[in-house]
Amino acid sequence: MEHQQRARMALLSLAVITIAGICVFTISVSGHSEDQAAPSFDLTLPGGYRDWKLISVAHEAGNLNDFRAVLGNDAAIKAYREGTLPFPDGTMIVRLAWKYTASEENNKVFGHEQSFVAGAPINVQLMVKDSKKYASTGGWGFGQFKEGKPDTTAQLKTCFPCHEPAQANDLLFTHYAPNP
Repeated sequence: MEHQQRARMALLSLAVITIAGICVFTISVSGHSEDQAAPSFDLTLPGGYRDWKLISVAHEAGNLNDFRAVLGNDAAIKAYREGTLPFPDGTMIVRLAWKYTASEENNKVFGHEQSFVAGAPINVQLMVKDSKKYASTGGWGFGQFKEGKPDTTAQLKTCFPCHEPAQANDLLFTHYAPNP
């Protein structure tokens, strides 16, 4: 009987050591522990985001050649209007992009090419402020969607590094558009 107990203890000890070894090996192979892993944003487009208020618009030329509208939820608009930095948790901002397209209909009226409109949709990008959940990315979670479907996590790894130069504006490039 004592021999069986020793065998069970030895087997249990071997199992514990094996599991611990696998864990250590997994962390060392990945190059980081879970605390250092890139965040999984796992964001979805909030319902009604197309009804949010306008923050600003932009035309990006060059390779992008698109029109963009930046919209914000109530928390974003309040922070922009009051000049609040950093933006409060709960702030959500979407950027909608369309191809920059000449308007044949409008240009017929003008008699020459001068009117450009939003063409085919490109994508929607989302930023969500949660300073605790997204502490490793400046307090912001990032999402990108094409045809309503989320892009891959690999694509999202470029969001935070791209926004880092805008640290003085809490990682946001867009400023509140002045009234005309």
